[in-house]
Amino acid sequence: METLVLVAHVLLAAAIIALVLLQQGKGAEAGAAFGGGASQTVFGSQGNSSFLGQMTAVMAVGLFITSFVLAVFAKDKAETVGDAGIPAPIVIESSAAEPQLPVLESAPEPAADADVPSAE
Repeated sequence: METLVLVAHVLLAAAIIALVLLQQGKGAEAGAAFGGGASQTVFGSQGNSSFLGQMTAVMAVGLFITSFVLAVFAKDKAETVGDAGIPAPIVIESSAAEPQLPVLESAPEPAADADVPSAE
């Protein structure tokens, strides 16, 4: 089920990107205001939204719904992560409180006739 929702989420995101790129910007009709006479304002009239605008809104609602469903799936997985064999935070903190450092062995004494002088 989660895979199906994830695929739908990706497809909706790609559809929104495509729909936004297909739409004409509001500034595209700005030249008509300076001599064309067909426009009421510089950025065009605010009439009914186009089909592409309505489809973008529908796709956006679908994207929000799939995002919410994916968040619910993630929350359910986070609650069951304790069943996967991951130790509890208390166990991790208690083992970190007692550091187990390795014991260093003493270095052997260099020979008296070594090439490197000693600092005695």
